[in-house]
Parts: sequence; structure tokens; C-alpha cells
Amino acid sequence: MLNIALFGPPGAGKGTQAKKLAEKYNLTYISTGDILRREISEGTPLGMQAKTVIEQGGLVCDETIVQIIENSIKLNSDSNGILFDGFPRTYAQAYILDGLLLKMNTKLSCLLSLEVPKPELISRMILRAEKESRSDDKKEIIENRLREYDNKTVPVIDFYDQQGNYYPIDGIGSIDEVFERLTDTIEEILSQTLLNVVFFGPPGAGKGTQAKRLAKRFNLLYVSTGEMIRKEIADQTELGKIAQPYLETGDIVPDDIAIRLIERKISEHKNIKGFIFKGFPSTLVQAYILGGLLKKLETSVSVVVEVKTSTLQSLKRLTARSKTDKARTYDMDPETIIHRLEVFEQRGCKVAEFYKQQGKMVSFNGDTDEDALHEQISTTIEKAFKEIRK
Repeated sequence: MLNIALFGPPGAGKGTQAKKLAEKYNLTYISTGDILRREISEGTPLGMQAKTVIEQGGLVCDETIVQIIENSIKLNSDSNGILFDGFPRTYAQAYILDGLLLKMNTKLSCLLSLEVPKPELISRMILRAEKESRSDDKKEIIENRLREYDNKTVPVIDFYDQQGNYYPIDGIGSIDEVFERLTDTIEEILSQTLLNVVFFGPPGAGKGTQAKRLAKRFNLLYVSTGEMIRKEIADQTELGKIAQPYLETGDIVPDDIAIRLIERKISEHKNIKGFIFKGFPSTLVQAYILGGLLKKLETSVSVVVEVKTSTLQSLKRLTARSKTDKARTYDMDPETIIHRLEVFEQRGCKVAEFYKQQGKMVSFNGDTDEDALHEQISTTIEKAFKEIRK
């Protein structure tokens, strides 16, 4: 979700630019100024509370602002996020916005601040007063509004600057010139969004083959808990010694081992476009764990690729693999193979339901030709890239 706060002093051109940005990126447009003016014109209780304050050039109280925003945030099903125009205006409101977005399980992507010198602002607002007959654009009120901005709003910049999502934008120039600067910045922010793919399916479905090929194709970090655990066992590390009995019997290795290995893998790689997880999560608890691991990186699962195949096909593939140099210790015993398939059936259904409810699961027939399946999944991943960078 792309959530933007467009920031800047009165007269900086926020309203004009905000509407253009909302249209370009398909965002729900929330303008506290527009909403307050509508409330006032309709004579609502909230409008009457705000009228006197606005006419004097002051800032409406936070309680009133929160009420009108909560009443107005009604995202369309196809909306890609929210664009806030005129909020937050104070340090306290920055925390309030964080809380409002947290309720929606999202966060602010960036604060874009239009920078315009004070003489230019006064000149613009006086001209606007003549054209639109706005009572809040008289010279004395303009000067008071700018003082309010300097005293109460500028500290908001520090709040977002410390979070690393404050972006000053030169607000001088034509509407199109300023708009181009804004969109250039947004595109740069979107390009940094991570794509995270989970490969899900029974043992023998061919997840590893496809995941490795796709990780290379899309420049994503391949994270296989099974591969990492096998290396720990081969190196006879402490983690490997703990994990070995579980792997040999086809059981799921304790979660704390998987967590430590995934965290280590992630910490070793910087400046990547995202991750492909294979073999994790395999339980509902692990799905929650992965959500937490990704949240620490301020990201989340983008798409879950389910590779489906029959139990019989899995048995055939795993038995065939046991006769090659790619054989695993748990491939050698038919009873162990069957046990692994039973564990997947018992626990995997909850993982599948978890991601289906979030609308993130896309299923594929694992019996399809390898190259054809690769292209099918690639199309889904390309679509996911476009979705997260809208």
C-alpha cells in the first residue's frame, strides 16, 4: 500500500498536486481542509466547532481532525493507498497518523514536503483570495497561518526525517514541473519496495527447482531452510547436531533453529530486491514468524506460490531422487517419505488457508512441464512486482 502525506505551508500548492498524485497512483484522497470546509458549509456539529478557529487562521483541535479523518477513510477495493493533504500538521498529529494507519495494518510510505519561500506564499494566497473569495486568505490571516505553520508544523519534519521518510521537494515552477519532481521521488521510493515470494507445496512438488530459477531471474535472495539446515549438519555445528534427528525422521525442525538461520541469511545480504522462501513456513506458527521477520525489515509477504501435485506423484519423484546424487537422507526410506507427506497434509492446510484469506495464494499444477511452469509462475511474480510498486 502506498500512503503519502503531502506537506508544506499554506499556498505551496498541495491541493493541486495532491489531486494529480491521487489520480496517477489511484490513491484515496483525504484533504482535511476540503472536508472541514464541507462540514462548515453543511452546518454539521464538527463544522461549527471548526468554523471560528479556521476563520482566525488557527489549527483545528486534534480530536476534531481525527474524527473527520476516521469518518472519511473508506478505501475503495481497488485503491492502492491513501494520500493525506493537510495532515499531519503538528508533532502530535504525526503520532496520531501512525496510530490510524496501524489500525489498518499499514504505515506511511513518505512525507513529501513542498518547499516555497514565504514572499511567494503570501503572493500566491492573496491572488487566490481574489479569484476564489476565500475568507481565510486575507493578508492578516495569511500571516497568522504562516506563523502557525512555523511554530507547530515544522517539527513534523524532524519526526519523519528521523524515520528516514521525509523528502523535501522544490515547490517553485509550473504545476507540471513540480509534479514531475514529486513523481520522480515516489518512483524512487517504490523501486525500493521488496518483493517477497513464498513457495508452498508438498515434498516432491518441484518447489526447489522453480524457486532457484525464479530467484535468479528476478534477482531475489533464495532462502531455503532445508538447504541451510543440511549445511549445518554437514559442518557439524551445534545447530546442525540439534536439527539432524528431526531431518532424518522427516519431522519439522524446531522453529528457533529456522529463525536463527533465516535471520543470519538475511543479515548477510544487502541491497536486494526481495526474497524467495522455500520450505518456510510449513506451519501456521511459522507463517506468523515469517510475518514478524519481514516486519522487522518493514516489508511483508507479497505472493505465495502454491505448487500442487498428487501424493502418488510426490512418492514417485522422491523415490527417483533417492537414486541420484541429489538424494536427501529422508529420501531413502519409503516410510519417512510417507511421514513427511502426512505432516504436510496435517499442517500445510492451515498455512494455505492463512494466505488464501489474505488473497496472496496463487496455485499451479506441479505436474506441468518444468519450463512451462516456470513461465506461468514468472508471469505471476511480474504481476506481483507491478502491484507492490503501483
